[in-house]
Amino acid sequence: MFDPASLKYDANGLIPAIAQDHRSGEVLMMAWMNAESVAKTLEDGRVTYWSRSRQAFWTKGESSGHVQRLVEMRVDCDRDCLLLLVEQTGPACHTNRRSCFYTAVRDATEVVIMAPLET
Repeated sequence: MFDPASLKYDANGLIPAIAQDHRSGEVLMMAWMNAESVAKTLEDGRVTYWSRSRQAFWTKGESSGHVQRLVEMRVDCDRDCLLLLVEQTGPACHTNRRSCFYTAVRDATEVVIMAPLET
């Protein structure tokens, strides 16, 4: 049985979690989790993060409807980062884009490479 306490958390009790589309491999976002949000995610299959700004749990899609369903959780070799393979409903980013990684630095210039999704 997997024990979330076996992971290496930072001084604030957090671990970075990268959400990736389980079909396309597209990186959708990065957020933080603590041991309790890891356990909750594994228990119900809906990805739950820890919001550093609100100091509260944040189940992806609870207000937007843009839910992340966990397909598989992977632990990196140092046990200090998670990769969440997810099924994403709607955009992952609060800017209404598919991914939070919607800008690129090209020739020392930052450019927007992804427009918000139509509503």
